[in-house]
Amino acid sequence: MVTEEEIEQVSKLMRIDIDDHKEYVDKVHTMIDYFDILDSAGVESEEISMPEISINDLRSDEYISFNEKLIEKLNHFRGSYVRAPKMSS
Repeated sequence: MVTEEEIEQVSKLMRIDIDDHKEYVDKVHTMIDYFDILDSAGVESEEISMPEISINDLRSDEYISFNEKLIEKLNHFRGSYVRAPKMSS
């Protein structure tokens, strides 16, 4: 399934500093096992009904100019990066 090396590679790509990559292998496996449970739920026979909407009933697209720097409107940013909360175990 997922290896420690893959976790290390993904953390490097995402620029996340992780001390113990092996710790996250079990967490990822638990998530994948949960997705397997969801996949086996057998909802193929469930019918999803969506009301039909005429294209004339949809709002028109319009461009609204935003002249300010969006990143400066965020609470936690440094340079061109946004800081997110640390992951807890």
